[in-house]
Amino acid sequence: MLIGELVKNIMYDEGLNQNDFAKKISCTQTQVSEWINNNSKPSYENLQMIGKVFKIDGNKLLDLEEKEEPILFNKKQITVVDLFAGVGGLSYGFNQNNNFKVLLANEYDKDIAKAYSLNHPDVKMINCDIKDLTEDLLKQELPNKVDVVVGGPPCQSYSTLGKRQDDDRAHLFEEYCRILKIIQPKIFLFENVTGILSMNKGTLFKEVQKCFEDIGYDLKYKILNAADYGVPEIRERVILVGTKGVNTFEYPSPTHGTAKGLKPYVTLEDALSDLPIMESGEEKTEYASDPKNDFQKFVHDCEKLKDNISPKNGPHLIKLMKALPDGGSKNDLPEELRPKSGFGNTYAKMWWKKPAPTITRNFACPSSSRCIHPRDSRALSTREGARLQSFPDSYKFYGSTSMKNLEIGNAVPPLLSIVLARQVAKFIKK
Repeated sequence: MLIGELVKNIMYDEGLNQNDFAKKISCTQTQVSEWINNNSKPSYENLQMIGKVFKIDGNKLLDLEEKEEPILFNKKQITVVDLFAGVGGLSYGFNQNNNFKVLLANEYDKDIAKAYSLNHPDVKMINCDIKDLTEDLLKQELPNKVDVVVGGPPCQSYSTLGKRQDDDRAHLFEEYCRILKIIQPKIFLFENVTGILSMNKGTLFKEVQKCFEDIGYDLKYKILNAADYGVPEIRERVILVGTKGVNTFEYPSPTHGTAKGLKPYVTLEDALSDLPIMESGEEKTEYASDPKNDFQKFVHDCEKLKDNISPKNGPHLIKLMKALPDGGSKNDLPEELRPKSGFGNTYAKMWWKKPAPTITRNFACPSSSRCIHPRDSRALSTREGARLQSFPDSYKFYGSTSMKNLEIGNAVPPLLSIVLARQVAKFIKK
């Protein structure tokens, strides 16, 4: 029996919901949800508290856990540094996994760094330009050995959406490489948009690879789609992994898709149907229902919704959005409502029964790439955008609405970070 199944059985026998169970053992509802979905495992202290509260021998719980897949509990944890950390989507999977301890994160933007710290308060945040992360500073803040470095430089220069620029940001990988040379981790994980592969006719990515190879790393890379791991969004990203010695890292196998034996893709309906129906400009904090599926059980971890305000649009735009069919674009509109400018996928509705297209910082702007709410015919709220990136509802964002949306649009989806962290743990344990 998995620990998650045991927790479910205890909740059923005691008549408890996740929140009640969490209160009894002094943890968070998010943690309980993670255990139930087998996305992470209880710490030693959690298991002892479960045993104490529900009269179960704590040592038996430890034995059960170790038979599944041994984890480290109070033993030495795998140490992690997160560069270009953003709001902490990539850190999420490592912080939720008891094998790891994220020691330090670096983020340039003040508001984004604040948001990171709100969600990962035990991680040392250094809010500065990565160029100011000197060897002396890193040695002052870090132990002698760091096992893992993760992160991806800002992707705007490489993105296939909009104008691509070979500017200073396109060469921030050199700073990443400089810090790897100082820290010398066993493994690093470099995440970026697929556009990096074709930038400058492919020469830039070769330059990136050479930079890492020259300091002693064996490389492999693969394009992963977040939708293949339960995220309700088509989001393809390059995951480049470097290791000291022969690279035996194994990429995670898809859990969702159309192939036999996989779970179906998580759709917008799966992701958002427990959230309230709203009109343009409306705010609602109450859920429409209890969680209806595994994804909703993962994200639905609050009593009240925050940042759930639909942007207020003008009468003409509201009429335009209501006239669009499910998955429709401006070409499906009557002549009198059809915008005269914009690409074919602007002023377009998403599909209710499909995953969302890639979420960007402009997901709340109807004139941006396909992002109109298909059920409610309006712009998305900040919280709905966070849902489509698989952030739990308790996750905090900081700053203006546009800043919060940027934090979400630029993030690594937490559900993707969870499976990546598992694979890094397996590599380290070898």
